[in-house]
Amino acid sequence: MNGPKGIALIILFIVGVFLLANSVYTVNEVDQVIITQFGKPVGEPVTDAGLKFKTPFIQEVNRIDKRVLEWDGAPSDMPTKDKLYISVDLFARWRVIDPLQYFLRLRDERSAQSRLDDILGSETRNAVAKHELIEIIRTSKNRVPERDAILSSEQDMDMGALVPIEKGRKLVEQDIFSEAAKKVGVFGIELLDIRFKRINYNESVRPKIYDRMISERRQIAERFLSEGNGEAARIRGNRVRDLNKIQSEAYRQVEEIRGLADAKATEIYASAYNQSPQSVEFYEFTRTMAAYPSIIGDSTTLVLSTDTELFKFLKGMSPETDGKTPR
Repeated sequence: MNGPKGIALIILFIVGVFLLANSVYTVNEVDQVIITQFGKPVGEPVTDAGLKFKTPFIQEVNRIDKRVLEWDGAPSDMPTKDKLYISVDLFARWRVIDPLQYFLRLRDERSAQSRLDDILGSETRNAVAKHELIEIIRTSKNRVPERDAILSSEQDMDMGALVPIEKGRKLVEQDIFSEAAKKVGVFGIELLDIRFKRINYNESVRPKIYDRMISERRQIAERFLSEGNGEAARIRGNRVRDLNKIQSEAYRQVEEIRGLADAKATEIYASAYNQSPQSVEFYEFTRTMAAYPSIIGDSTTLVLSTDTELFKFLKGMSPETDGKTPR
């Protein structure tokens, strides 16, 4: 074994191991393999996991990931149909379904990500430019704004109403997906999903947008304040009207009660003094005497006929003894 034959066997064994190592390769569950010979693909793509064989030295193993991969684009500024610049951030999911076509057109994942940047970015710009901002912001075209339950239909019929749209963000995403899927399909790529991750106003237009939002909220607040003042004035007017009505009704009831009381008192007086001619005469005398203080004062001048009822009790009075002349 130490002679030339032993050395030759060792050399043959080493060469055999080397050849075997270069002719055997393994395929993982998450990989698919393209075998190339002098840079050109040979045979069908290997998609089954396990131990595989190839021609040593002249054939190479090119592994392609068959899992669902992520594409996360950088935020990009683009104009909407209503000329508002927004910053759009997208993400997508994709996988390789035709490894041979993928290898021939793109070779590796870095090239695929670069091509996805171009295609998805372009389709997103086209879709955003075709739609107004409200269609990209709103989730769907069927969303109904919430309204305060305390407002009547007449008050909120034009408050909080959303601008009518045709699609909404979901359908815009579907448009981008359908157009981009056709273009990436030629590279052996299946586009699984695409979504808007973030949409924001461009820094240059953000202050104007916020000012407009503040102005709209202020207009709504002023409308509520005006309606509140009007309602308060109406309530105060109703209060004054109701108060006047209550006072008028109370005054009417007081006068009715007072009239009934006077009538009852008169009836009582009449029944009390109408017992005999002397009581009638006495009643007339007391009532007349009670009326004199209210109609005759110190500076009162009376011009009476001698046959008046009021004078018949005065003509029998004697003058005062203090030297004053009676009037």
